[in-house]
Amino acid sequence: MASALTDKLTRLVKEMRGQARITESNVQDMLREVRMALLEADVALPVVRDFIARVKEKALGQDVLGSLKPGQALVGIVNRELAATMGEGVADINLNAQPPAVILMAGLQGAGKTTTTAKLAKHLIEKRKKKVLTVSGDVYRPAAIEQLKTVTAQAGAEWFPSTPDQKPLDIALAALDYAKKHYFDVLLVDTAGRLAIDELLMQEIKDLHAAIKPVETLFVVDAMQGQDAINTAKAFKEALPLTGIILTKLDGDSRGGAALSVRQITGAPIKFAGVSEKLDGLEVFDAERHAGRILGMGDIVALVEQVSAGVDMEAAQKLAAKVKSGDGFDLNDFLGQLQQMKQMGGLSSLMDKLPAQLMAKAGAVDMDRAEKDIKRKEGIIQSMTPKERRKPELIKATRKKRIAGGAGVQVQEVNRLLKEFEQMQGMMKKMKGGGLMKMMKKMGGMKGMGGGGMPKMPF
Repeated sequence: MASALTDKLTRLVKEMRGQARITESNVQDMLREVRMALLEADVALPVVRDFIARVKEKALGQDVLGSLKPGQALVGIVNRELAATMGEGVADINLNAQPPAVILMAGLQGAGKTTTTAKLAKHLIEKRKKKVLTVSGDVYRPAAIEQLKTVTAQAGAEWFPSTPDQKPLDIALAALDYAKKHYFDVLLVDTAGRLAIDELLMQEIKDLHAAIKPVETLFVVDAMQGQDAINTAKAFKEALPLTGIILTKLDGDSRGGAALSVRQITGAPIKFAGVSEKLDGLEVFDAERHAGRILGMGDIVALVEQVSAGVDMEAAQKLAAKVKSGDGFDLNDFLGQLQQMKQMGGLSSLMDKLPAQLMAKAGAVDMDRAEKDIKRKEGIIQSMTPKERRKPELIKATRKKRIAGGAGVQVQEVNRLLKEFEQMQGMMKKMKGGGLMKMMKKMGGMKGMGGGGMPKMPF
């Protein structure tokens, strides 16, 4: 996520924190560095100018003078102003309308509209408990309608059929009629994208907007486009009354400029951010938390949310009860633990939310390799018979050879997995006797709890 910008600003933050006194000259030096970092990150020039002016005004004002730690105060000002540039807090999606609430998805081809439509459908179903219908008005791109059908089914929503020989306006009106008759809460309309802005596209989407009167017109923009994203956002803003923006591919954004510019240029709030290719990779955009991420402070709140969403509490409690009753920890339980890790949405997206200091420590670990490793372990356990999973002590040389052949790995890999399992089993035994606190102390987790007391990562 915006790695180049984050690296620069993280270094700056460290330097700024160390300042004993804030003078005009070191504020100037700091602002010069910030300006360079923002321009390199492809942030629009008017946005940079405005941002620098606001930080300077506040830094040289009373805010800092009364502060005990001026360096800290300076970091706080930069953080606040970054957040203010991207929006105020969380801009929620508006569904206050006579059902069905119509949401129009607009944007250029390749921005990720169709996938984002399905992600939004999944979000509305799971988080807002809505009945959702999707429809594609893209009659130009080959297989666009089929693509929406596929991803809608994966998201658990309903899809309204359309064909390339129909007019987009007729498709949208038919879908709206169907949604009313079948009591849908939300209708998501995926529109056609073009490779560049043209009059025909704009006219088509204007007519569509006038006919179906959406409560939300969301502009889907690719965060990796940088400066280009701003120009397209401007053009769409002039043509349509945009109510919100969805930034896609934020996980692959090496510069971060679009996220910082698009809100100020269009005046429309950023409502969601696409943070992975998976259908659950859509986050409600929180400007403050995102500013923290850009400054290398991490986003611990989002990390906790992601982990809690991925953890099956019921399964965890069952496992705890099983271990406590003395039934022991077998390979089925180990497999369950591995699957929990997968559900958390990929290790790299978890890493993304860690503060810069921890990220640097964890940076030595190849996340892709770690994820492949989890899949490999899963494959090895699935190659075992139910009896072997329950009683791992049965697995001797010939069985190991068979398991390795079934999983397509070397026998050493099977040995490595069994060794890891034994270590985990040993930990579980200690926990059974109420030895959890002792174990935490051993891991260093109780060492002052505030500093350096972080247990080692499990890969």
